[in-house]
Amino acid sequence: MQRKVISGADAAALIKDGDVLTTSGFVGIGVPDALLAAVEQRFLEVGHPRNLSLVFAAGQGDGAERGLNRLGHEGLLSRVVGGHWGLIPKVAALAVEGKIEGWNLPQGCISQLFRDAAAGKPGMLTKVGLETFVDPRNGGGAVNDISVELQVELMTHGDEEYLFYPAPKLTVAFLRGTTADETGNITMEREALIIDNLAQAMAVKNAGGVVIVQVERLARGRSLPAREVQIPGIFVDAVVVAPPDLHMQTYRTAFSHAFTNRIRPPAGEIPKMPLDARKVIARRCALELPVNGVINLGIGMPEGVAAVSAEEGMLDHVTLTAEPGVVGGQPASGLDFGAAVDVDAVVPQNAQFDFYDGGGLDMACLGLAQADGQGNVNVSRFGPRLAGAGGFINISQNAKALVFAGTFTAKGIDVDIGDGALTIRMEGTSRKFLKDVEQVTFSGKRAARLNQPVLYVTERCVFQLRPEGLQLVEVAPGVDIERDILGHMGFRPIIEDVREMDARIFRPEAMELKRELLHLDLPERIALDVATGRLFINFEKMRIRSLEDIEQVRAQVMQVCGPLADKVDVVVNYDGFQLDDDLAKDYAAMVANLEHSFYNTVTRYSGSAFMRLKLGETLPNASPHIFETREAAQAFLDR
Repeated sequence: MQRKVISGADAAALIKDGDVLTTSGFVGIGVPDALLAAVEQRFLEVGHPRNLSLVFAAGQGDGAERGLNRLGHEGLLSRVVGGHWGLIPKVAALAVEGKIEGWNLPQGCISQLFRDAAAGKPGMLTKVGLETFVDPRNGGGAVNDISVELQVELMTHGDEEYLFYPAPKLTVAFLRGTTADETGNITMEREALIIDNLAQAMAVKNAGGVVIVQVERLARGRSLPAREVQIPGIFVDAVVVAPPDLHMQTYRTAFSHAFTNRIRPPAGEIPKMPLDARKVIARRCALELPVNGVINLGIGMPEGVAAVSAEEGMLDHVTLTAEPGVVGGQPASGLDFGAAVDVDAVVPQNAQFDFYDGGGLDMACLGLAQADGQGNVNVSRFGPRLAGAGGFINISQNAKALVFAGTFTAKGIDVDIGDGALTIRMEGTSRKFLKDVEQVTFSGKRAARLNQPVLYVTERCVFQLRPEGLQLVEVAPGVDIERDILGHMGFRPIIEDVREMDARIFRPEAMELKRELLHLDLPERIALDVATGRLFINFEKMRIRSLEDIEQVRAQVMQVCGPLADKVDVVVNYDGFQLDDDLAKDYAAMVANLEHSFYNTVTRYSGSAFMRLKLGETLPNASPHIFETREAAQAFLDR
């Protein structure tokens, strides 16, 4: 029986100058820190290995010393291709300063390329990255001027444009698991994620390279349950047993049984958020959650949507996901990001991106660092600071609906939230809404051309994407448009009909989001006044987003009016009502059917001139009876 266990120092000695190294990990999950530390120590002691190339998908680091930061020494690396650089500032600095070649490519594409490399394919053809900084017409993802070798090629198939990403040639893999037996079979029972370990191992092994896996414990040869083995021993050349401090489950949590998903933790395992700007933004984003939909939550500000969903009892009615492979449950945040509790499944990262790229996401909520008047968003490059795109490009281009989340300004912003309103005590010194973003990570023009619904949510206002650019659609109670919004923007947005943000967002108690999104309050919204014989329908701040929503309204009206012998007069409140454009015809058909079956005269009212106009366009027979106030609507019936 072959024994593959060696020391970290011996593992580092297997790495030759000029090797092409790939590593596993997501933030602080699954990062082979013991192997990386051994390479760093050997380089500092003897100056080898040198001139390594590094290929990684997800960010692997804590923004300081751990993870890939251990490789951030001049001479150790010569070129790096990575998805997210923000957590590895030492390596990023080498690239920005031109001391190494560097490219920032979409995380999902790199993840999928591991699988393509394993299969011996030349690369991958995809639309991911078109019209962003990754597009060869916009720099091809190069970080600096010395990075001239093409990592992305523009191609056409039929009359459509695609990007071709060549598969990397890998010679060494640093991976991580939980238990190894003496023949190198690897299980991952105490790891929070699977990530791309199997694909990376196959890619390197099939290229004749060396696969080294870090684990925390050993077992007798072939004693591990076969279905628990994530990396078969035939792909593993060496195993290193790591000390506990170099094998934490995440960079914040040494170990949590809940993150293994082998137990379901008690409710409240992840605490509620305090009422601050982050929670205000998360709450407003949560109002967009599609019931029974699949949602991706990005790192940073969007993480709060998971906590709000749990607080509002929505986790059973949506499926939250994160790009490293988490499906369902409640994603964690901070240096635990990527882990989750109470999940339905954990799949390989490349499979998750297959699902995302194919259009499987009903909605994505992603961070907002910079935006411009055309709706372009930058989260990847800010002067000398290289953050990297991560999975942002894959997700933002392919989600059916998109919400960007972030504070309106940055660096020093301080707000007071209470009594249903927001007060800005100190404005941030860094503007986010600029005349032009520094780098296009998301193309607003492309999204508008493809009719992708996009919102930009801040603590004080909400914008939506239109073909002409950004439109201001909501403002927080207590906020002055000229002073607090337009005075801190590098462009003037479209301003037509501006609603007030829901005051519940700014109050400490729960919003009762579940009742609203599931329309459990419809019986209270549709009521018959027996004395007058009038039906009152209150659609204030209600949103129709699906055919199921339309059917629920129809069914509730039928329940109330069906038993009546005579038709009724109707008053409908449309203040703050929202109807998704693609449902206008279905909604109009439903209303026409109800009018024919149950209604005499129908009057409608809304304080919004824009809504009155839209109702007139949507409901052709309604125009003469659309009023500005309830009093006017009722007075018409009285006459």
